[in-house]
Amino acid sequence: MSNAYAGLLAAIFASAIWGLSPFFYRTLSDVPPVEVLAHRALWAFVIFAGVLAVQGRLGEIRTAFANRKQTALIVLATCCISVNWFLFIYATAIGRNTDTSLGYFIYPLIAVLIGYLVFGERLQRSQTIAVALAALAVLILTLGLGAPPWISLILGITFGFYGGIKKQLPLGPVVSVTCECLVFLPVAALTLIWLHGSGQGTFGPSLRDSALLVFSGLITAAPLMLFSAAARRIPMSTVGVLHYLNPSLQFICAALIFGEVLTIWHGIAFPMIWLALALYSVALWRQEGAAPRAAIADAGVSTTVRNDASDGSAKP
Repeated sequence: MSNAYAGLLAAIFASAIWGLSPFFYRTLSDVPPVEVLAHRALWAFVIFAGVLAVQGRLGEIRTAFANRKQTALIVLATCCISVNWFLFIYATAIGRNTDTSLGYFIYPLIAVLIGYLVFGERLQRSQTIAVALAALAVLILTLGLGAPPWISLILGITFGFYGGIKKQLPLGPVVSVTCECLVFLPVAALTLIWLHGSGQGTFGPSLRDSALLVFSGLITAAPLMLFSAAARRIPMSTVGVLHYLNPSLQFICAALIFGEVLTIWHGIAFPMIWLALALYSVALWRQEGAAPRAAIADAGVSTTVRNDASDGSAKP
């Protein structure tokens, strides 16, 4: 199997696991979302730390916290992903996966906007139109439903900022997420102590729920490791487009399987978001294609200059 084909399969499986994860978290709807979050972080840390131990890389965790700036960025990333994870678990438990799918649909467009506002990245015309379309879709939903789609917006914004923070961290995905879970561990431990002390904890008394809570660590770790493998083997534009499989599956689960109510406002807003994503994806593909062409052109110019210099025709 070629590297590219293996990367493609890894990206598809990662997005499929994320997209179908509402089925898993629905089975834990009777467990307090804070307890699910605590166990998710705990068991994900155990898995990631185990992977690093097998690879002989546990020392990289200490190195990651040796720098104050890196430590601050890890803490900020932990805050963003913790809010994101909790809100997804909570929304799934109360039957709001339409909102979670919308959040992950608009995330790439929010990421583009964050790149422009925070990192000074330039927007192409099609990307500007895509962001404007997404904003208009959110406005239509807000006016139509009588309230902003807070779950969708917070999911998209926190994941967008999480990506922006990770962009500044010179750490691999396994090391960085292990560090984030480690930062969250004291909060997770205090949460579990309080829940079990007050008689609300489900881990232990229920064998089924206990097994599912442990399995939540694998559900967290597996797609991230697959995604990491995919990112190393195939172009990021391909990874980005395949990421839409995640919210697409969430939307299918919500609308066709869970039977969540879709209003006419959803019927207007979602196609607008999909059109915006299509514009964004085309721009991304063009950017990816332009980079190799520019490199080839630069190489050609350099070769010409060297040839000219060799026969004395190049000027100083």
